[in-house]
Amino acid sequence: MSFSLKAKNEICRISPGKPCCRLAELAALIHTSGTIQLAGKKRISLKVSTENAFIARRIFMLVKNQYNITPDVMVRKNRRLRKNNSYVLMITMPDNSMKILEDTYIICCDDSGIMGINMDIDPRLVRKKCCKKAYLRGAFLGGGSVSDPEKAYHLEFIAHSEKYAESLCSLIKEMGLHAKLIERKNNFVVYLKEGEHIVNLLSLIGAHTALLNLENIRIYKDMRNNINRIVNCETANLSKTINAAMRQIENIKYIKDRIGFSNLSPSLREIAELRLSYPDASLKELGDMLTPKVGKSGVNHRLRKLEEIAEMHRKGM
Repeated sequence: MSFSLKAKNEICRISPGKPCCRLAELAALIHTSGTIQLAGKKRISLKVSTENAFIARRIFMLVKNQYNITPDVMVRKNRRLRKNNSYVLMITMPDNSMKILEDTYIICCDDSGIMGINMDIDPRLVRKKCCKKAYLRGAFLGGGSVSDPEKAYHLEFIAHSEKYAESLCSLIKEMGLHAKLIERKNNFVVYLKEGEHIVNLLSLIGAHTALLNLENIRIYKDMRNNINRIVNCETANLSKTINAAMRQIENIKYIKDRIGFSNLSPSLREIAELRLSYPDASLKELGDMLTPKVGKSGVNHRLRKLEEIAEMHRKGM
């Protein structure tokens, strides 16, 4: 079962809540996965489709609890490619359909009685914070998905109109989340890419188990990335140290062969002999072997002086 499907199934177990929240969630489900069918003047029927049995049951209960209406349910078996069954919930009585569509502010009539479809999220549906959460829950169930966090951080909502997508994007931003909008083929996509914002949205809509799993994966990935950075840094430092030691030994051997150690000052001769005797020793270890002991900066200064002497003789100065 995918991460997205687990999150949706978890959300479907949440109590629908107060009537205002039930209405907001139902409005989002109709907007994202509903179809309005017209058969003449005010002869309207409503159907909502989903491939998820848990979501189908939730839509059924929302309509039943809010309106005491029992939707007709049709199950279509998809035999090709072993796809999931499709569940279609239908409200065929025109008065019932009209009541739901007017209550959710999806259909509105002007003063002359001409009906129109409202593609915005009506502000009256989402006045309260609890209703905003319920609306986002319905939008996620009807048209949302979240990627497996092992692969990528990505949560999105599919909208069939730009106006509705803009309205949904604005609602998400009202909750303090960074949502973006793009056009994809014939649809519009509202999406979040930041792991922290995806976690917060999952929390808002009640997918607490999903968000805990995502947080665990985020922590593991962050730890792994930090360890990799530390290892890479230590590897780079070790490589730098080895290269420096090899260069120091090369310079000291050059000095020994060309001018001999007898022409060096006692302090330089001492560090040169130690470096040849202990090629793998660190600067601190070399400093501890000197009499008297010398710090890392002092050892480094002497080795740089030897490098300058070697370079001077290479250039014939």
